[in-house]
Amino acid sequence: MSTDGTVHPVRTLDKAAVWELLEKHPYGRLATEAAGLVDIFPVNYVAHQNKLYFRTAQGSKLSSLVVNDQVAFEIDEVSPESVVRSVVVHGRARRLETRAEIEAAEELPLKPWAPTLKYNFVVIDVESATGREFTIGEEPERYPV
Repeated sequence: MSTDGTVHPVRTLDKAAVWELLEKHPYGRLATEAAGLVDIFPVNYVAHQNKLYFRTAQGSKLSSLVVNDQVAFEIDEVSPESVVRSVVVHGRARRLETRAEIEAAEELPLKPWAPTLKYNFVVIDVESATGREFTIGEEPERYPV
C-alpha cells in the first residue's frame, strides 16, 4: 500500500535487483526482428559486467542479428511462495569478432546445453533493463478507494 492508501500490486525492481536476477538465471528468451518478422529464441546465457553473452550456431538467430541488431531479452522467475519476477532487456546484439573478445568470452561459464557445435559468441550491449515483481493472487472486484 502506498502513502495515499492505494494498492499497488506490481512493484518495479531497482537496477541492482534486475541484474541480480539476470546473473542468477542461466536461461532466457531472445526476441529479434528481421524483414518484418519478429521471432523468439530460447537461449542459455551468462550475465557479465552488465552485458549478456550467449553462443549460437549459424542459422536464423545469427542471420537476424546481422539484419537488425536491436533485440529484446526476457527472463521470468516464479518462487515457491508464488512471487513472480520478470526482467526485460533492450539492447544491441553483435557477434564477437576480435580474438581478444572471443578469448574473454571463452573464459565465461557458457557452455551449450544442446549437444551441438556453437562457434559464434554473441554479446548484447544492454541499453535498458527493467523488472517487475508481484505475488500471484485473485483478481480484485475493484481496487480500494
